[in-house]
Amino acid sequence: MIIGCCVLLVLGIAVSQLAAIGAGLILHPPRRHLGTAIPAFCSEVTFQGVGVSLEGWRCEAVGRRRGTLIYLHGVADNRGSGAGVMEEFRRRGFDVVAYDSRAHGESGGAAVTYGFHEKEDLRRVLDTLKPGPVVLLGSSLGAAVALQLAADDSRVSAVVAAETFSDLRTVVTERAPFFFSSSVIRAAVERAERAGRFRMDAVSPVTAARSIMVPVLLIHGEDDQATKPDHSKRVFAALAGPKRLILVPGAGHSQSLQGQVWREVEAWIDTKVAQLPDSSGARPAERRSSGTPGS
Repeated sequence: MIIGCCVLLVLGIAVSQLAAIGAGLILHPPRRHLGTAIPAFCSEVTFQGVGVSLEGWRCEAVGRRRGTLIYLHGVADNRGSGAGVMEEFRRRGFDVVAYDSRAHGESGGAAVTYGFHEKEDLRRVLDTLKPGPVVLLGSSLGAAVALQLAADDSRVSAVVAAETFSDLRTVVTERAPFFFSSSVIRAAVERAERAGRFRMDAVSPVTAARSIMVPVLLIHGEDDQATKPDHSKRVFAALAGPKRLILVPGAGHSQSLQGQVWREVEAWIDTKVAQLPDSSGARPAERRSSGTPGS
């Protein structure tokens, strides 16, 4: 009996320690500080999220303004990865915003909640924009945040989501180390929920998809082993509104937005935004009849 009790005690300690490690992996991905210069003709800006300051960049559109595009980076990344996107889309007539998500880059916050709090931060960012169409372009974590906000914020006009996960519990389970048992994963999730003040099962792009009525373009690498393409396929199946899914052959995680895919993204955004009222409130037919330059 004594030996049995000692074994149980050791196992209990081991499970507790592994659960603490697991919770840390969920809440605290590596923080990569900004090492990219601010794009030309852009300015530094600080947005106020929910209890956190979010450091970002804002660029103004070149020529006739068509709306705003917000770039949302992936986990363990920062706004620097969006520098090229910002330069390209401002030339295409969009104001462009990128910021470090909470607990990333130079922004505040100690824990990542994968959309539970991040979508409310994004809602605050939308509060600062000029009127007009809003396109959310997100990668991985950013894609999941974009989808979750699009479900209940009518200001979002279209979403481009690359390599999203379908729901947080599934991707956490899939990414857990092989030696994590189901009980360890369950304990790690409970610890993470308490420390991060969120509910894991509420973080679900696939559930949000059922309420999204605006156009959504999903992109995923066919060889993504970190977040398998089935995640985007599940979201695609659940989407209620206009939708398209691009599977990129040979692309792994964070590799799908490359080459010709960008041309398809640009063309898709051009088509969808052209069907929306512009920043003056005029619809496409009204712009053509008025002879507005660039119509």
